[in-house]
Parts: sequence; C-alpha cells; structure tokens
Amino acid sequence: SKSKTQDLANNAARWLTFIALGGGLVTVLFWTLLTGQDFAFAMERAVTVMVIACPHALGLAVPLVVARSTAIAASNGLLIRDRTAFEEARNTEAIIFDKTGTLTKGEFGITDTLVFDEAFGARDIVSYAAAVEMQSEHPIAKGIVNDAEDIWTVDHFRAIAGKGAEGKVKDRDVKVVSPGFVRSRGISIDDPRFEELSAQGKTVVFVLIDDELAGAIALADIIRPESRQAIADLQAMGIRCIMLTGDNQQVASWVGEEIGLDEVIAEVLPQQKADTVKEIQSRGLIVAMTGDGVNDAPALAQANVGIAVGAGTDVAIETADIILVRSDPGDVAAILGLARATYGKMIQNLAWATGYNAFAIPAAAGVFFPW
Repeated sequence: SKSKTQDLANNAARWLTFIALGGGLVTVLFWTLLTGQDFAFAMERAVTVMVIACPHALGLAVPLVVARSTAIAASNGLLIRDRTAFEEARNTEAIIFDKTGTLTKGEFGITDTLVFDEAFGARDIVSYAAAVEMQSEHPIAKGIVNDAEDIWTVDHFRAIAGKGAEGKVKDRDVKVVSPGFVRSRGISIDDPRFEELSAQGKTVVFVLIDDELAGAIALADIIRPESRQAIADLQAMGIRCIMLTGDNQQVASWVGEEIGLDEVIAEVLPQQKADTVKEIQSRGLIVAMTGDGVNDAPALAQANVGIAVGAGTDVAIETADIILVRSDPGDVAAILGLARATYGKMIQNLAWATGYNAFAIPAAAGVFFPW
C-alpha cells in the first residue's frame, strides 16, 4: 500500500518542479529586462536556479526512509503488511492486548506451593505430585510435571474421576486432588493462603500423603516474562495499556496487577470483542489491538492498527496490519517506536530539503549579486 506521507512528498516535488521552471523564467526576465544584463548572464542564473531546485531531495526524502524502516522491521521480526496502518501506529493512544497466548503463554505453571506438614519441603510436595501426574494428560498435570525439579516413579496409578489422581510413590500413598475431594473427606481447609490464592483466580490442587494433608500447589496461566517490560515501555511512551479477555474477573485482575496494566476488561464473549474495541475508540482514542486467535480477528479489523502475534492463527494474521513473528509482546513497543521514528525521520528529511531550497533558490537567482 502507498504511504500517505509519500503522496505528500510527491505533491511537494510536483510544486517544486513548477517553482523551478517558473523561477528560471522569472530570473531570465528580471536580469534581462529590469537590470540590463546580457542574455548569457541571465540564462546562467536561470539554469542554476533550475539545477538547484531539482526536487530529488523531496522525492527521495520519504522512499528512502520507507525502505530503510521496512528493512529494519523485517530483520527484527516485525512484518508490515499495511504502510498506512504503520504510519497511523505513531498516533496510537491506547493498545488492547488479548490475554491468553499474547500476554500469557496459554500454559499452566506453578505460582505458589503451600506446605501444611513440616515433614516435607516445598520441593518434596511438587515432586510427589509430579510423580502421580506424570500419567495424566490434563493441562494442570502437565504444568506440575514441567515445573518439578525431581521426577520420581509411581506405581498403581489410578485416576479419581473428576477429582484428581493417586498412586504409590516411594512406598507412600499419594493423592493429588481438588478442594472438593478434600472437603468430602472431612478435612478442613482453613488456611488463609488458600483463600487468597483462590481469590486471585488460581487453580489450587491438594497433595495428600498417606491420607494426611501435606501441601497444596497453586497454578495459573504463565505470564510471559517479556510482558511486564513491554507494558512499562508502552506506558513510558504515553500509551494506555488495556487487556481484553474472556476469562473471569479474578484471573484477569490478577494478571493485570502482575504486569501493571492500566485497565482490565474481563468476561467478554468472542463476538463482543470488536464492539469493545469500538467502545474504546468512542472515547476519542486511536486504538491498536494485539491478538493471536480466531476470536481476535474482528477486533483486529476494527482497531485503527491490528497487530497479530506470529504464533497465532492464520485468520488473525491475515486480518492484521502488522505481524510480530516472535510472538514477543515487547515487539509491540518496538513497532510503535519504529513508527514514530520513521515519521520523525521523514519530517526531518522534508524539512532539510525544503529549507535547503528556500535558501538556495534565491541565492542561485542572484540575490547576493550586488555584494
């Protein structure tokens, strides 16, 4: 797509061509008719005016910057599909992030380990749980296994339908179960830490060793390590950072607090995302949207600038104006910074070209001749 700034430069170059030809004609007439100089002298001044006014500087001011910025972006994993949207990105006042897969990895990971029996350490609790969960395909089970430092073997593994799993680990009977299973056994859970973790929207599983409550493990969608810095960089640029998610308010609020978002909008149905973007635009803000899923495509299309993370779905990538190949939220700040720098360099080039001509054309015409 063609750059709007390129159209501006082309118009300026067109007018400068008229100025060059007109200036040359006026120069010839001035020196021959008003000062009495010979025609050779007047023609020399006129040719100098037209050579000086040749609009190549204006013509190149924008294309060179466009080519360079596109190359810089591509080499850093930022693919620009729409030049106009890229230029619009410099005016972004608010950016909306999808949560799962964009600010978070979309994978469960251990955030907290509670120890109720001092005979065991936090590492032991996780290892016993991981040994049992090795046999399970559940996302929570995978999260525990991935974060365990030690993986032990399990015998007599058995799934407890809808409640968890159990097995023999180091000759101990180990159960990894839900809070509901613990309560059904008449075991009291009055630890305030459990209530606090639940209030944050985290998933908590309990570890029973020989039918005694040994500990608990809290898991949540893993926040990308780059997310905090990305949000801080965007806020330093004066951009409001908003998260839009279908998750419940507790989970969304916890993620928002962890990474320092300005606003969290939760429990939004997929078909409502584009309407939410429209509502934010109605506040008078120029909005960029970042997402990776099929559900994000309408919102990406509605936003002033749509940014898709490269690990996302094909439909999200096809709808977006800019694609982040690395799926790194830090690249959002990079592309907006590049958009601002690109525009600044275009204006700088145009200012130099215009300023040069404003001084050089009169000089070429001979205004300093008397001195």
